[in-house]
Amino acid sequence: MNITAKRLAFLASCAAPALLGSVPASAELAAEAADAPAIIVYGRPDGYDIEKTRTATKTETPLIDVPQTVAVLSREQIDDQGVESLGEALRYVPGVVLGQGEGHRDQVTLRGQNTTADFFLDGLRDDAQYYRPLYNTDRVEVLKGANALIFGRGGGGGVINRVSKAPEFEKTRTDFAAGVDSFGGWSIATDLDQPVGESFAARLNATYEALNNHRDRFDGHFLGLAPTLGWKLGEATRLVAAYEYVEDRRSTDRGVPSFAGSPLRGYDEVFFGDPAANSSAVTAHIARLRLDHDFSDTVTANLTAQYAHYDKYYGNVYPRAAATATTVELEGYNSNTIRENWTVQGNLVWQGETGGLGHQLLLGFEASDQLTDAKRSEAAFGAGAASRVTVPLAQRLTLPTVTFGASSRSSFSKVRALSAYIQDQIDLGEVVKLVLGLRYDDFRISSTNRINGFTATRSDAKWSPRAGLIIKPRENVSLYASYARSFLPQSGDQFTVIDATTATLAPEEFRNLEAGVKWDVTERLAFTAALYQLDRTNTRANDPVTGVAVLTGKSRTKGMELALVGTLAKGLQVTLGYALQDGEVTATTTAAPAGRTLAQLPRHQFSAWGRYDVTDRLGIALGAVKQSDQFATISNAVRMPGYTRIDAALFYKVSDAVQLQVNIENLTDTDYFPSAHTDHNISTGAPLNARLGLKIRL
Repeated sequence: MNITAKRLAFLASCAAPALLGSVPASAELAAEAADAPAIIVYGRPDGYDIEKTRTATKTETPLIDVPQTVAVLSREQIDDQGVESLGEALRYVPGVVLGQGEGHRDQVTLRGQNTTADFFLDGLRDDAQYYRPLYNTDRVEVLKGANALIFGRGGGGGVINRVSKAPEFEKTRTDFAAGVDSFGGWSIATDLDQPVGESFAARLNATYEALNNHRDRFDGHFLGLAPTLGWKLGEATRLVAAYEYVEDRRSTDRGVPSFAGSPLRGYDEVFFGDPAANSSAVTAHIARLRLDHDFSDTVTANLTAQYAHYDKYYGNVYPRAAATATTVELEGYNSNTIRENWTVQGNLVWQGETGGLGHQLLLGFEASDQLTDAKRSEAAFGAGAASRVTVPLAQRLTLPTVTFGASSRSSFSKVRALSAYIQDQIDLGEVVKLVLGLRYDDFRISSTNRINGFTATRSDAKWSPRAGLIIKPRENVSLYASYARSFLPQSGDQFTVIDATTATLAPEEFRNLEAGVKWDVTERLAFTAALYQLDRTNTRANDPVTGVAVLTGKSRTKGMELALVGTLAKGLQVTLGYALQDGEVTATTTAAPAGRTLAQLPRHQFSAWGRYDVTDRLGIALGAVKQSDQFATISNAVRMPGYTRIDAALFYKVSDAVQLQVNIENLTDTDYFPSAHTDHNISTGAPLNARLGLKIRL
């Protein structure tokens, strides 16, 4: 869908994204926000530390009482770092490794497990392949480790959940922002919140971004529009209706090839594709209705229904093999996918005591239906319609005309999932707590391969347990140990088609063992540490050359994660993180021998970001991201070198209503390679660049 003149006029009148420095809100505003009928918002709106989240347990539980590693990026941190997309925000989360996503989607590796689908929006599945925006996001939550009890299938290494901004009843909000960067990209957006009477509030978030970066021949735009309505239906009932429209158009860029076992040097800005063929277009509509009701002080319930429609096209030409000293070989394809998701989820929570034991009991269900229509065509080069072409290396490649032929793949699939779960958080006195739960999933996929006419159906019924022990020697300290399990049916995480082989295979299984400590050093500063072991069986991984999933037997990832988030001293907000991780294939197959290192798993990751307010008007920030080298794929044939990137920011409050902000990325102009898709598609990091922004709150 193209942008209409009407939409452009609307956005021009609205102005600007919430991507720039936060204007701190008062504690009074935080209390009012807690009454929003939402998509519940927890945490303080003037700092990096988040105290609670419903996502990890689907109940109101302090993070210190969750037996799992949970990293939360607050709106304030997102604004201070000047990021606009999910992938940019995740760079500062230890244990999260960004994937290239073929230049058209979010893709991450969590605890050694690569995924394109373990993304959620307000606790509901958002698994299509696209770049997720943050203009309408209150916070980002990264829940690490397998845990199908809460989210169902997938999530072997964890999941990433975005929590939407919610309407407020007591305050009028009129926020505008604008920004421009040194590559020529710019953006405008608005955040408008208006109560109407005592029982109705409306909020509108909108943004338009003109995209650009350091790569030659890259451009695009993003349009987002998200109105949300909230009602108080009496003292005990709240209703929220939310809708989001997403339009993303951009060049599809798969980076540079490898050369002699490393990324090709000297071509960081060169576009290894065709400007006309390498393009991506996504149009998404996501509509959600949530009803919350308090039956009493001890019994609450919520019911959410969501419909999502995604229309996705992308085409790309890319290096298919390692470059020589003088040439590179290219191939390509395009893909069309239309997906519809229907999801209904309900939860009933009871808090009380039995036999002197405290309980927070959760009973829930989820039903979902997913339809996917997918097609693919191969690229042809020149008059001879060759499937591959070899061209000389140059600072601007010259390619023959690229066309796409008839469909080489065409499929229709339907996924139906029915789930029920129970969880009890038990207080055994004041020191010991238990979290026990069990989920049952009835999963069914059917697909038709339109090319060969093959139709297949696969059904799986899986039980997913969760058990956690928490010991609290002090109210602000918890020691925990946990076990959780998850599964993924054998059709890839996008469930486009199953063939005669995958129809016979049992699902992949993930088992996560974790032990850790959580310490609320102060009311505004939290420290966490965790050790984990994650075992994956009947494993799939991306082929080093084609990128297609293949079986690799078993794997094991072990690691340690440390984090310190919050107010370290007066005026100083910090987020510090470190991850030590090691993963390998543990069972030899034709795809990978035992002992081979897992893909895109640097042994060391370190991140640090701190903002210091020098005065009431002036603030400065400094950040660093460091990680050791990693293999691009399980072939272990191409090694991506480690790197350190330094970032900085300057904030100046002109008045109570106006703030200026400058963000500088890669202050030392480091040459680095942050992500890959195959051994021969490796992204290049941006050189020294800056972004200037203005935020206005009326």
